[in-house]
Amino acid sequence: MEKIGLIAGNRKFPLLFAASARKKGCCIIAVAIKGDTSPKLKNLVDKIYWLKLADFPKMFNIFRAEGVNDVVMAGQVNPGRLFSGEINKSEELKQILASLKDKRADTLFGAVAQRLEEAGLNLLDSTTFIDEHLPKKGTLTKGEPGFDTWEDIYFGLGLAKAVANLDIGQTVAVKSKAIVAVEALEGTDNLIRRAGKISRGGMVIVKVSKPKQDMRFDIPVVGLNTVKNLVKARAACLAFEAGKTLFIDKEESIRLADKKGISIVAV
Repeated sequence: MEKIGLIAGNRKFPLLFAASARKKGCCIIAVAIKGDTSPKLKNLVDKIYWLKLADFPKMFNIFRAEGVNDVVMAGQVNPGRLFSGEINKSEELKQILASLKDKRADTLFGAVAQRLEEAGLNLLDSTTFIDEHLPKKGTLTKGEPGFDTWEDIYFGLGLAKAVANLDIGQTVAVKSKAIVAVEALEGTDNLIRRAGKISRGGMVIVKVSKPKQDMRFDIPVVGLNTVKNLVKARAACLAFEAGKTLFIDKEESIRLADKKGISIVAV
């Protein structure tokens, strides 16, 4: 069996990857983060190591000891933890962060990728084994966006790409060709909540990949939680980049969107 190392962050992405890799006959050795990674992961992998954020540099030794050569990063760490006291408990982690020119997502994940390579590990695309969860272009819901909504989608796409190119975020909220909100460290769900209060409903959420997206990490992800937040915010539409966005719990998400009159399109 091929051994795959999994650096598991939060939400369902690590669970989806582990289940798909298992179906392909892989042996999964996971390194999970206490306080972020779902406990359900232990039922989907062959071996799991739980580490505190401060102990995370130990993962390099774990993978070497387990005979792992190929590694995948799935899911993220809560960004707020970068500013917590946890970091101060690890001199190595403090040194890594202090050496970075900034703390944008590409910079942070790029540093981890470089450390993995220095340790003799090969970082694979995070979409390995899960291509079927990257929707192709088209409207996924029964309801098509109206003319005004399509105008907001295309207006938002260009702006979202510009923001993503700066590595600020990958999502914008638009209403009537006005930018309602731009994603930053808070993540998409918090952006939707914030934009819902400002727009009072009827907004369009547009999510894209970066112009030079490194598919090994930080790929765009949407799912059932995204749609639930869209419902609460009374949004009109979710648009995301086709072929480059991971859609988790797609069938259930689309059913909910159809029920609530929200359009979902891959563009």
